[in-house]
Amino acid sequence: MAAYAVCVRDEKVLLARWVARDGAKRWTLPGGGLEHGEDPLEAVVREVDEETGYAVEPVQLLGLDSIRRRYPRRLGSFADFQGLRIVYEARITGGELRHETGGSTDLAAWHPLEAVTSLDRVELVDTGLELWRTRPANGRVKSTS
Repeated sequence: MAAYAVCVRDEKVLLARWVARDGAKRWTLPGGGLEHGEDPLEAVVREVDEETGYAVEPVQLLGLDSIRRRYPRRLGSFADFQGLRIVYEARITGGELRHETGGSTDLAAWHPLEAVTSLDRVELVDTGLELWRTRPANGRVKSTS
């Protein structure tokens, strides 16, 4: 389970550049996994601070993104991964933009909304922005059928 923030101001969105285990780098929403016993609201505030230097206030729950991935493991087996990502709209309340060191991201930056489609990004960016734009009543971008 993880919590992420959509922070938009002046037609720009705040993103963090995620570094995969294989060294690949792609832009994502700031946020990440909950620690054991941590409330999702506390997690999103902590994660945004760690990854971007900003203090935020979650202002609205935008929705949920449930994913399932199957990927190969050693010795010919497969892992069956399921993730639940809680997406909030958040407002910057303080701090200064800085990059995370020693974490899962290496850069943080504001990107013009109209330029997001040209970025090398994870699908969560598109999901989060779609939730932010459309604010579906059921908190889901796509049908679960």
